[in-house]
Amino acid sequence: MIRFSLSCADGHDFESWFASNVAFDRLAQSGRVTCPDCGSAHVKKALMAPRVRSGGAPVAADAPPPKATDDTHPLARLRRKIESEAKDVGRDFARQARAMHEGAAPHQPIYGQAELKEARALVEDGVPIAPLPFIPKSKTN
Repeated sequence: MIRFSLSCADGHDFESWFASNVAFDRLAQSGRVTCPDCGSAHVKKALMAPRVRSGGAPVAADAPPPKATDDTHPLARLRRKIESEAKDVGRDFARQARAMHEGAAPHQPIYGQAELKEARALVEDGVPIAPLPFIPKSKTN
């Protein structure tokens, strides 16, 4: 995993984790990296300073992203925004996302779970979806 500092065309700064630099490039080019503040898909990497530690245990390059427990953390803000503005449709996510894409259901913001096979089929069919960078509260202890 790699964390990037990002910036949208409207000047909002935020961070997000990606599997690799190539993964970011693919997602950004397809418009699936969006600003959590305004929803803009015109996102680019911002200038980043290297992570330097003065002593103590080294940080592994593949260390997991920090937990979003602090209300000022960008992931905590994103989680609050999604959970307050979108409907959790649980395991029915793939069916509802496809129905909206095909015009069989009204468009509304949703989130939920999908099997890898279902998610791949949605992406291959051009349904605009993206994985959440956190585990929804309904799935945590």
